[in-house]
Amino acid sequence: MDAAEVRRLCLGFPGAYEDFPFGPESSVFKVQATGGKAKMFALCALAGLPLTISLKCEPELARQLRAAHPQINGAWHMNKTHWNSVVLDDGLEDGLVRDLVEDSYDLVVASLPARDRESLAWKGLAGG
Repeated sequence: MDAAEVRRLCLGFPGAYEDFPFGPESSVFKVQATGGKAKMFALCALAGLPLTISLKCEPELARQLRAAHPQINGAWHMNKTHWNSVVLDDGLEDGLVRDLVEDSYDLVVASLPARDRESLAWKGLAGG
């Protein structure tokens, strides 16, 4: 997965947008419902080598992923209980990366007030 695919994937979710609060080299992908507060679900230096993305994750799953994949570690400068850093190299399937980005988005949206989740037409963590 390359930088353009990461950007396209992250911006494909309802209410998602790209912001640069840490400077032009760090893309922060946030979700914001109409009138609601924006919340980050991904952080990526799209020009970085290796290409790496930080994603929110449930704590137990985060531990399992780190144990199973050398490309996944606790995210630098983030709460390592809830955030993973994922190196996007050939060692990870694109499908897994897509699932991790979607899970991150879902976790953040699930924390929004009900009216905000409804305005995003969010289907929930189980997709239903």
